[in-house]
Amino acid sequence: MLTEKQKMLAGKAYQAGGSELSQERLKAREIVYEFNNLAPKFIKQRKELLKRLFGKTEKMFYVEPPFRCDYGYNIEIGGNFYANFNLVILDCAKVSIGNSVFIAPNVAIYTAGHPIHAHLRDQEYEWAQEVTIGNSVWIGGNVVINPGVKIGSNVVIGSGSVVTRDVPDNVFAAGNPCRVIRQLTDEDKDFYYKDFKLGE
Repeated sequence: MLTEKQKMLAGKAYQAGGSELSQERLKAREIVYEFNNLAPKFIKQRKELLKRLFGKTEKMFYVEPPFRCDYGYNIEIGGNFYANFNLVILDCAKVSIGNSVFIAPNVAIYTAGHPIHAHLRDQEYEWAQEVTIGNSVWIGGNVVINPGVKIGSNVVIGSGSVVTRDVPDNVFAAGNPCRVIRQLTDEDKDFYYKDFKLGE
Protein backbone atom coordinates (compact mmCIF):
# COMPACT_ATOMS: atom_id res chain seq x y z
CA MET A 1 0.00 0.00 0.00
CA LEU A 2 1.31 3.46 -0.92
CA THR A 3 1.96 6.04 1.75
CA GLU A 4 0.32 9.45 1.43
CA LYS A 5 3.68 10.90 0.39
CA GLN A 6 4.10 8.25 -2.31
CA LYS A 7 0.59 9.00 -3.56
CA MET A 8 1.39 12.73 -3.60
CA LEU A 9 4.57 12.26 -5.61
CA ALA A 10 2.82 9.87 -8.01
CA GLY A 11 0.12 12.42 -8.81
CA LYS A 12 -2.61 10.40 -7.09
CA ALA A 13 -5.27 11.65 -4.68
CA TYR A 14 -3.83 11.84 -1.16
CA GLN A 15 -4.47 13.31 2.27
CA ALA A 16 -1.81 15.70 3.51
CA GLY A 17 -2.68 15.62 7.22
CA GLY A 18 -0.70 12.51 8.17
CA SER A 19 2.41 12.59 10.32
CA GLU A 20 5.02 12.09 7.55
CA LEU A 21 3.93 14.97 5.33
CA SER A 22 3.10 17.20 8.30
CA GLN A 23 6.61 16.71 9.70
CA GLU A 24 8.18 17.44 6.32
CA ARG A 25 6.17 20.64 5.95
CA LEU A 26 7.22 21.68 9.45
CA LYS A 27 10.87 21.04 8.62
CA ALA A 28 10.56 23.21 5.49
CA ARG A 29 8.81 25.97 7.44
CA GLU A 30 11.60 26.04 10.00
CA ILE A 31 14.19 26.58 7.26
CA VAL A 32 11.99 29.15 5.48
CA TYR A 33 11.42 30.99 8.75
CA GLU A 34 15.17 31.24 9.32
CA PHE A 35 15.73 32.32 5.72
CA ASN A 36 13.10 35.06 5.90
CA ASN A 37 14.28 36.44 9.24
CA LEU A 38 18.00 36.74 8.61
CA ALA A 39 19.38 40.27 8.37
CA PRO A 40 19.83 41.49 4.77
CA LYS A 41 23.62 41.29 4.97
CA PHE A 42 23.59 37.51 5.50
CA ILE A 43 23.42 36.64 1.82
CA LYS A 44 25.69 33.61 2.00
CA GLN A 45 23.78 32.13 4.93
CA ARG A 46 20.44 32.52 3.13
CA LYS A 47 21.88 30.80 0.09
CA GLU A 48 23.09 27.87 2.20
CA LEU A 49 19.62 27.49 3.70
CA LEU A 50 18.07 27.24 0.25
CA LYS A 51 20.66 24.66 -0.76
CA ARG A 52 19.47 22.58 2.20
CA LEU A 53 15.83 23.17 1.34
CA PHE A 54 15.67 22.74 -2.44
CA GLY A 55 16.03 19.46 -4.29
CA LYS A 56 18.55 20.96 -6.73
CA THR A 57 20.40 24.24 -7.13
CA GLU A 58 23.23 25.53 -9.29
CA LYS A 59 26.06 27.86 -8.31
CA MET A 60 24.44 31.17 -9.30
CA PHE A 61 21.01 31.89 -7.82
CA TYR A 62 19.35 34.47 -5.61
CA VAL A 63 15.96 34.56 -3.92
CA GLU A 64 14.73 37.73 -2.23
CA PRO A 65 12.96 37.16 1.07
CA PRO A 66 10.21 36.68 1.96
CA PHE A 67 9.78 33.30 0.30
CA ARG A 68 7.31 30.48 0.99
CA CYS A 69 7.06 26.82 -0.01
CA ASP A 70 5.49 23.57 1.20
CA TYR A 71 8.30 21.00 1.15
CA GLY A 72 11.27 22.45 -0.71
CA TYR A 73 12.72 19.14 -1.86
CA ASN A 74 10.47 19.16 -4.93
CA ILE A 75 11.95 22.46 -6.17
CA GLU A 76 14.78 22.33 -8.73
CA ILE A 77 16.30 25.54 -10.09
CA GLY A 78 18.89 26.11 -12.79
CA GLY A 79 21.79 28.55 -12.87
CA ASN A 80 21.48 32.33 -13.05
CA PHE A 81 18.12 32.17 -11.26
CA TYR A 82 16.60 35.26 -9.67
CA ALA A 83 13.34 35.56 -7.75
CA ASN A 84 12.09 38.86 -6.39
CA PHE A 85 10.00 39.43 -3.24
CA ASN A 86 7.11 37.18 -2.17
CA LEU A 87 7.65 34.10 -4.33
CA VAL A 88 5.31 31.28 -3.26
CA ILE A 89 5.86 27.72 -4.53
CA LEU A 90 3.43 25.04 -3.39
CA ASP A 91 5.67 22.13 -4.31
CA CYS A 92 3.56 19.07 -3.57
CA ALA A 93 4.80 17.88 -6.96
CA LYS A 94 8.08 18.67 -8.66
CA VAL A 95 8.72 22.23 -9.83
CA SER A 96 11.55 22.25 -12.39
CA ILE A 97 12.94 25.65 -13.36
CA GLY A 98 15.60 26.06 -16.04
CA ASN A 99 18.60 28.36 -16.41
CA SER A 100 18.42 32.16 -16.53
CA VAL A 101 14.89 32.45 -15.19
CA PHE A 102 13.83 35.80 -13.70
CA ILE A 103 10.75 35.96 -11.49
CA ALA A 104 9.17 39.30 -10.55
CA PRO A 105 7.48 40.06 -7.19
CA ASN A 106 4.36 38.28 -5.94
CA VAL A 107 4.53 35.25 -8.21
CA ALA A 108 2.75 32.06 -7.15
CA ILE A 109 3.53 28.61 -8.55
CA TYR A 110 0.95 26.00 -7.54
CA THR A 111 1.25 22.25 -8.04
CA ALA A 112 -1.50 21.46 -5.53
CA GLY A 113 -5.20 21.18 -6.30
CA HIS A 114 -8.38 20.04 -4.60
CA PRO A 115 -11.46 18.16 -5.86
CA ILE A 116 -14.20 20.33 -7.31
CA HIS A 117 -16.86 18.22 -5.64
CA ALA A 118 -17.30 19.16 -1.97
CA HIS A 119 -17.82 15.56 -0.81
CA LEU A 120 -14.20 14.62 -1.58
CA ARG A 121 -12.81 18.03 -0.71
CA ASP A 122 -14.42 17.84 2.75
CA GLN A 123 -12.48 14.60 3.33
CA GLU A 124 -9.28 16.64 2.79
CA TYR A 125 -8.24 14.92 -0.40
CA GLU A 126 -5.92 16.78 -2.73
CA TRP A 127 -3.68 16.06 -5.70
CA ALA A 128 -0.57 17.55 -7.29
CA GLN A 129 0.79 17.96 -10.81
CA GLU A 130 4.29 18.98 -11.85
CA VAL A 131 5.15 22.45 -13.14
CA THR A 132 8.02 22.91 -15.59
CA ILE A 133 9.60 26.21 -16.65
CA GLY A 134 12.22 26.27 -19.41
CA ASN A 135 15.37 28.32 -19.88
CA SER A 136 15.60 32.11 -20.28
CA VAL A 137 12.10 32.83 -19.01
CA TRP A 138 10.90 36.11 -17.50
CA ILE A 139 7.77 35.87 -15.36
CA GLY A 140 6.11 39.21 -14.61
CA GLY A 141 4.73 40.39 -11.29
CA ASN A 142 1.60 38.89 -9.75
CA VAL A 143 1.57 35.89 -12.09
CA VAL A 144 -0.15 32.68 -11.00
CA ILE A 145 1.05 29.40 -12.53
CA ASN A 146 -1.40 26.54 -12.03
CA PRO A 147 -0.80 22.79 -11.58
CA GLY A 148 0.42 20.76 -14.53
CA VAL A 149 1.60 23.72 -16.61
CA LYS A 150 4.70 23.59 -18.82
CA ILE A 151 6.25 26.90 -19.88
CA GLY A 152 8.74 26.69 -22.72
CA SER A 153 12.10 28.42 -23.13
CA ASN A 154 12.68 32.05 -24.17
CA VAL A 155 9.25 33.04 -22.89
CA VAL A 156 7.91 36.22 -21.29
CA ILE A 157 4.77 35.96 -19.15
CA GLY A 158 3.05 39.34 -18.72
CA SER A 159 2.24 40.74 -15.30
CA GLY A 160 -0.98 39.62 -13.68
CA SER A 161 -1.39 36.55 -15.88
CA VAL A 162 -3.05 33.35 -14.72
CA VAL A 163 -1.35 30.47 -16.53
CA THR A 164 -3.73 27.53 -16.84
CA ARG A 165 -2.30 25.74 -19.89
CA ASP A 166 1.07 25.07 -21.52
CA VAL A 167 3.01 27.93 -23.13
CA PRO A 168 5.30 27.13 -26.12
CA ASP A 169 8.85 28.36 -26.69
CA ASN A 170 9.74 31.86 -27.91
CA VAL A 171 6.52 33.72 -27.15
CA PHE A 172 5.10 36.59 -25.15
CA ALA A 173 1.99 35.39 -23.34
CA ALA A 174 -0.36 37.25 -21.01
CA GLY A 175 -3.89 37.50 -19.69
CA ASN A 176 -6.43 35.66 -17.57
CA PRO A 177 -6.43 32.98 -18.72
CA CYS A 178 -2.93 33.42 -20.13
CA ARG A 179 -2.67 33.09 -23.92
CA VAL A 180 0.00 33.63 -26.54
CA ILE A 181 0.07 37.25 -27.69
CA ARG A 182 2.88 36.98 -30.24
CA GLN A 183 6.11 35.26 -31.19
CA LEU A 184 9.41 36.70 -29.99
CA THR A 185 11.92 37.24 -32.80
CA ASP A 186 15.31 38.80 -33.50
CA GLU A 187 13.49 42.09 -34.10
CA ASP A 188 12.93 42.26 -30.33
CA LYS A 189 16.68 41.91 -29.77
CA ASP A 190 17.46 44.52 -32.42
CA PHE A 191 15.09 46.99 -30.74
CA TYR A 192 17.12 46.95 -27.55
CA TYR A 193 20.45 47.10 -29.32
CA LYS A 194 19.24 50.18 -31.18
CA ASP A 195 17.73 52.05 -28.23
CA PHE A 196 20.15 51.12 -25.49
CA LYS A 197 23.29 50.68 -27.60
CA LEU A 198 24.27 47.54 -25.74
CA GLY A 199 27.94 46.67 -25.93
CA GLU A 200 29.17 50.21 -26.56
